[in-house]
Amino acid sequence: MTVRAKFRCTEIKRQTTKVPNGSGGWKDGEVQAITLMPVYGNGDPEHENTKFFQATPSGQIHLAVVNMSAAQEFEMNGEFYVDFTSAA
Repeated sequence: MTVRAKFRCTEIKRQTTKVPNGSGGWKDGEVQAITLMPVYGNGDPEHENTKFFQATPSGQIHLAVVNMSAAQEFEMNGEFYVDFTSAA
């Protein structure tokens, strides 16, 4: 079973911190700290965001992305579907 949620990117911060070095250790590097929050309703009961808001009115996803190609896919106020599928 898959559960789908819809989130909005609310924050993107560049940070210098320790990142994996590829051989089990750490090195200094850059991460994009990305925060996503559930979308909110806009007063229209038929709007997709209102329906998602009714199912998931609060929450947060925090990502520390070291792959800059992937990080560039996130934009402020961009909306993203997030699918949760059991890994078991």
